Amino acid sequence: MSSWEPPRISVREKSTFGDRSFQGGLPRDPASGKFKRTRLFVLTLGYSRKSVRLLTWRSSSQQWAALHEEAFRRLGGTPRVIVLDNLREGVRKPDVHDAQLNPLYREVLAHYGVVALPCRVRDPDRKGKVESGIGHTQRTPLKGLRFETLEAAQAYLDQWEVRWADTRIHGTTKRQVSVMFAEERPHLQPLPLEPFRYYRHGTRVVHLDGCVEVEAAYYSVPPGWIGHQVVVQWDDLHVRVLDPKTSGLLREHLRARRGHHQVADVDRPARTPAKTLALLDVARKAGPSIGAVCDHIHRTEGVLAPRRILGVLALARKHGPALTEDAAHFALEAGAPSYRFLRRYLERVKLPAAALKQIDPLIRHLTAYRTLIEQRAAAS
Repeated sequence: MSSWEPPRISVREKSTFGDRSFQGGLPRDPASGKFKRTRLFVLTLGYSRKSVRLLTWRSSSQQWAALHEEAFRRLGGTPRVIVLDNLREGVRKPDVHDAQLNPLYREVLAHYGVVALPCRVRDPDRKGKVESGIGHTQRTPLKGLRFETLEAAQAYLDQWEVRWADTRIHGTTKRQVSVMFAEERPHLQPLPLEPFRYYRHGTRVVHLDGCVEVEAAYYSVPPGWIGHQVVVQWDDLHVRVLDPKTSGLLREHLRARRGHHQVADVDRPARTPAKTLALLDVARKAGPSIGAVCDHIHRTEGVLAPRRILGVLALARKHGPALTEDAAHFALEAGAPSYRFLRRYLERVKLPAAALKQIDPLIRHLTAYRTLIEQRAAAS
């Protein structure tokens, strides 16, 4: 029976970006054709000092999360705890006790089962392992080199990582990095079966029709949210509406085409809201035909009716109630009482040119002006 015991391994990770003026190799920017500085992402495991180094042109919250995901895949697993710098791509509000993480980054870590521990502000000793990796990369593999593409620079950096960085004897541990990583790798968490599905997010105000707008399409929200702000997440397949306070899911919809609506059956009102009744009253006061068109829109358009009625009232303000009333009367006779018909009709109709009046009480006779000029000349 062997008396050997496995080493105590702290499955922690440190990650950061290099400065914006990364002094390593310069790849050629495909957009400008000039050699351009890149940004360097370094992830270092706390026990073995195994690092993953990735080059990128620019930084964003999604890029920051995607670099972590790529690093996890290269390691073949994930740590349980990550110690990270307070970059704005990952941390919205630094606080050592209760930091506010970027929502996208937080959900990526949750997908991989990782807990984030942001460092103290202005305390570089807390992340010395990864900071030394940044400086090491700047001084050693890429210094003074130029590459035609970012991919070529990354390939050169990967080869250097395998042939030199992983085989070196680390100055602190006095052991080979690759040997220590072989001991640490079984303690990493397994990767999930599917990668994280990235989404965009933002805040929206619920419109009068009970919908929020996402990329020119409209999605319903449960009753009671009109005029309030909600959090919206969307990707190429789905749109999710969340409670801004609890982050609870309010509605999830399939993506709709531009100009189209996705309305859940439970969100269709059982009775006419008071604000819609007020809009109908304003339309009837604008003109009988305008009111009749808006009543028809309310009966046929359902939850979309308030938006269409607001459009009809906007046409009345733009073109005048009289011309809009004539257009609405014609729409009723033509059997097309809709906002779209009114808008197109008013765009094509030409206003009659006003007849120029030759005689008007405000216009004096020319002899009056002649007499006035003569009097002023004689007085001078």
